[in-house]
This record gives sequence, structure tokens and C-alpha cells, in this order.
Amino acid sequence: MTGRADRVVGTLVAEHGRTFAEEAGIRLRNTPQPLYRTLVMACLLSARIRGSVAVATTRALYESGMRDPRRMAGATWQQRVDALGRGGYRRYDERTATQLGDGAELLTERWGGDLRRMRDAADGDLDELRALLREIPGLGPAGVDIFLREVQRVWPEAAPYLDTKALQGADRLGLPTEPDRLVKIAGNTEPAVLAAALVRAALDRKIVEECLRHTG
Repeated sequence: MTGRADRVVGTLVAEHGRTFAEEAGIRLRNTPQPLYRTLVMACLLSARIRGSVAVATTRALYESGMRDPRRMAGATWQQRVDALGRGGYRRYDERTATQLGDGAELLTERWGGDLRRMRDAADGDLDELRALLREIPGLGPAGVDIFLREVQRVWPEAAPYLDTKALQGADRLGLPTEPDRLVKIAGNTEPAVLAAALVRAALDRKIVEECLRHTG
């Protein structure tokens, strides 16, 4: 089992081991702007819309200047709608434009636009951090999972963060569904990279078929 699992994980990570933040052009660091852009991406990805559209829209918002809470809150509702439309995010554009504005105002007023202050307030308690994140308009449980999957790269207290969607991908690949076992099998692979690859397997049956075909 271990030998096969090693091969499956190795193939999966080699072909699909790219975080969604990387795909969106975010150089994730523990600084306010990339953390906020990752949060916006998590909000967009959590809707029932193609991941590629959400990632493209994350880029479109950045290119439109809405790259931090102050600028997002300062943009008009119509400017946010237009940027969402340029990214192809049309199905939920009006509601999402409102949520992004409200969320940016909350982050600015309560946390000074800096998600690191929220992290400090949680003081290493992941459940408390989840609860604080849930207060952001538009960020439900799925969005919180997406955000923490990505930021575990720079917030090590969240790692290893392999949520239900990542474990669903592991199950489809015939891998163990215990996070600690998966991390051990993945060896030196960062948990954030492993999680992103597993999520892609959960979302795309072709990836599962490809990995299983190449590993026998």
C-alpha cells in the first residue's frame, strides 16, 4: 500500500502541485496585501462557480486596483461589479460586489486592514481563528477552509490543514484519508501544495484517472 501510495502522491504533486494562490499570481507572504488577496480568492472559490473563473477574477480585481481592504472598500459597488465581470464572475457578481465591500470595511475598521491582527487575536487557537474568519461577509465554512489551506504555508499553526475537500480527493485516489498519514506519505512536500493537489483530484475526475493510469 505504501509503495503505491507513494507513487500516486508523487505523480499527483508533480503534475498538479500548485497552490491556488500561485495560480492567481499571488506571492504568498505573511504581509497584509497577499494575505488579503488570498482571502478574496477564497471567497470567490467558495461559490458554485468554476475554479478557473474564480482565479481569473482574483487577478482581475488586483489589476483593477482592489488589492487591499482600503482600496476595495473605496471602490464603488459598480466598479467591483465591473471587475468581477472582467474575470468572468457574472453569476454572483452583484451579491459578491456587496460582500467584498462589506468585508473590506469590517477588516479595515476592526483589524486595521491586516489579517495578521486577526491571527494574533486567535493566539494559536485554530477554532477561534475560524470563528473570526466566519465573521467576514461572504466567507462561509468552505471559504474558511480554502483560506486556511493556502495560508498554512505562512501560518504554520494551521498546518497540516487538509480539509474535507482535500480528503475527498485522497479517497478518490485510493489514498489514506488521515491527514497525518497523507503528510507522511508526501514526505518533503509542503502541506499547502499537497492540499491543493488533492483538491484538484476531488474536483476533476480526469486527474484521478491520469494518476491511477500512470501509477498502475
